[in-house]
Amino acid sequence: MGRKTYVSFKTEDMAYKDAIKEIEGFDYVDKSLSDPINSTDEDYIMRRIRSDYLYDSTVTIFLIGERSSQNLGDYEQRFIKRELQASLYTSADHSKNGILGIVLPSMYQRVFGGKFDCPTCGEQHNLVSINDDSVISEFSYNYYIPNGKCFHAEDDRYCVLVRWDDFVAAPEGYIEQAFEKRSAPISSKVKVRP
Repeated sequence: MGRKTYVSFKTEDMAYKDAIKEIEGFDYVDKSLSDPINSTDEDYIMRRIRSDYLYDSTVTIFLIGERSSQNLGDYEQRFIKRELQASLYTSADHSKNGILGIVLPSMYQRVFGGKFDCPTCGEQHNLVSINDDSVISEFSYNYYIPNGKCFHAEDDRYCVLVRWDDFVAAPEGYIEQAFEKRSAPISSKVKVRP
């Protein structure tokens, strides 16, 4: 695989991180943020996380499991929030990473709700519940970047979303899709700390 990735995950989902590491040819940074950076300067914190943890990664994989929601609180989510913030952060030394959210099997029913008839346009849309009940706000905001439409097409989203089973069947394609978002027009609408 051609892109170096960083995996952001909750401890409860370690088995999935380990399974990703076993994918042949997978290039990843194997270090996780586990201690807070002692500073109140947000730019300094983002630069430190980028240089000390994310290194030269270009795509961040966010494992979406049962402990990944915003509703668990900022303290509980402090490390994955910072990892995603640093991934979305652009500085003189680093551009932002593409973000690939992988929905783990235990979350399929909570996230993927089938199709519904839109009362605004009358068309059918997929019901995808990416919100404070399923993910941290750094992911949900950049998946559903406000656009004034009744739905979000792929070009309206910065974050890429995939089921675990689909990812393991063809990981390189999804990683590349997330990588390409870095230079897509939607990248200018990313919010680091929504």
